[in-house]
Amino acid sequence: QVQLQESGGGSVQAGGSLRLSCAASGYTYSGYCWGWFRQAPGKERERVALIGSDGGTSYASSVKGRFTVSQDNAKNTLYLQMNTLKPEDTAMYYCAADRLPARLIIGRPSYWGQGTQVTVSS
Repeated sequence: QVQLQESGGGSVQAGGSLRLSCAASGYTYSGYCWGWFRQAPGKERERVALIGSDGGTSYASSVKGRFTVSQDNAKNTLYLQMNTLKPEDTAMYYCAADRLPARLIIGRPSYWGQGTQVTVSS
């Protein structure tokens, strides 16, 4: 019912910035909760940032102060602004959505995107 597609990934030098986008189509509405996750080779999937239908946000400690999650409900699009990127930010980034925030918190949302690769070089 809901399809998510990430874009905006790429390669960047340490200290640079990228903005990821996640476009939603299908049965979507402003009441959805959104999240960004990432997974690097040999590591477990990590919750990067969440945004609730009320606009409240949360971030992994490793990205606080550097990343900002936002959404444009009119465009059904989620964003992740990533500043001061570090090599350890290198990972495949996925967006996700669910009607219930608890499912995003535990990392089991109803809908996932296919992912976009972010590579940060030192």
